[in-house]
Amino acid sequence: MPKTEPKKVGVLLGGSGLIGGAITHYFKKMAGQEIELFSPSSKKLSLRVPNDIKQYLKKIKPDFIINSAITSLDSDPQLALETNYIGSINLAKAAISLNIPYIHFSTSATMPPGLDLPEDASLPLTPELSNYSKSKLMAELTLRHLWESEGLDCTIIRLGVVYGKHDHKIQGFHRLFFSIVDQAMPVMMTKPDVLHSYTNARKIAPFVHYILDHRDEFSSQIYNFVDKNPVNLSELILTIKSYLQLSLPKEIYIPYSMAKTGKAMLNWLARKLSIISIETRMPAELMFLKNFYQTQTLSAEKLACSSYGLPDPGKTVFTELPAMIEYYLTRWEHLNLISSFNEACYHPGMPGDDFSTAPKKLLEAAHNNRVKEIENFIELKHLK
Repeated sequence: MPKTEPKKVGVLLGGSGLIGGAITHYFKKMAGQEIELFSPSSKKLSLRVPNDIKQYLKKIKPDFIINSAITSLDSDPQLALETNYIGSINLAKAAISLNIPYIHFSTSATMPPGLDLPEDASLPLTPELSNYSKSKLMAELTLRHLWESEGLDCTIIRLGVVYGKHDHKIQGFHRLFFSIVDQAMPVMMTKPDVLHSYTNARKIAPFVHYILDHRDEFSSQIYNFVDKNPVNLSELILTIKSYLQLSLPKEIYIPYSMAKTGKAMLNWLARKLSIISIETRMPAELMFLKNFYQTQTLSAEKLACSSYGLPDPGKTVFTELPAMIEYYLTRWEHLNLISSFNEACYHPGMPGDDFSTAPKKLLEAAHNNRVKEIENFIELKHLK
């Protein structure tokens, strides 16, 4: 019999997030025969504790490390520094010692506004940057230094606005989507011609798998991993509104100066409410309010010219919207997160309508075997 190759072992940090969850699912389903991926929780491996990294990696002895972990966008300076920067660099140092590849996820928040930005475009490192942008930019700069000075085998994957199902934290694009569904966006807080680059979460994992198998080409490189065509933000908002048959937001475009004033007033109100023990938090994404008014698109040319190419160019945020709407409406309704959405406009058709409005009707249907979701399991009768 031919000798089977032993499985490769990998460690993924950030497995509970949208990106990490998609990678974990992929390797379990698609690459399970050749790769075993471990994704420790922060209780088992905290990026803020170097000894956690050391002890876990000594135990697992991985063949590669993937880091998709980040703190929340509004984390304080210490947490952002320890997790996004120091933790990322400690992982890289460990990868150097183990002589294994390190895949690091970064963000377009490290880049300036502009059109068709290449991989070498980045913001200047200044104290005024947000804690998130600053820590992610510092990580990029140090990783470049490490592959030049210490031979780190690293690929940095820089993402645009990430979209996809199974984002349980309601952040980024899904925060925008949630605001529309919940009728919390009365007008357009952007300009008609603002463009951004988007990244499909499901496309990421196959790329990671490929670059792990092609280290000669992808080592010591940064790749913008985004859909080929940029997305017009106002068109996306109005498309979601149309799918949901909502009246808001109105197609009235608020100038940035007015939006910034409104944000300042809301911050002031939140501070005043805290005095009387009413806790309220502004969405962390509002720190990027200026980006709603500035075009930033990332060039996908380097990826297109690689041996991997552009994956599934026909799949975009617009083609994925119907599936995302069905998934998130169902999830948010079950969690009672939607306060004002009209369920009659768009609903996946489960018996929840009768449960909410006519429970006796649903009960009678169940007793008369007319609820298709309740099985009879007839085939199990033959097992004994």
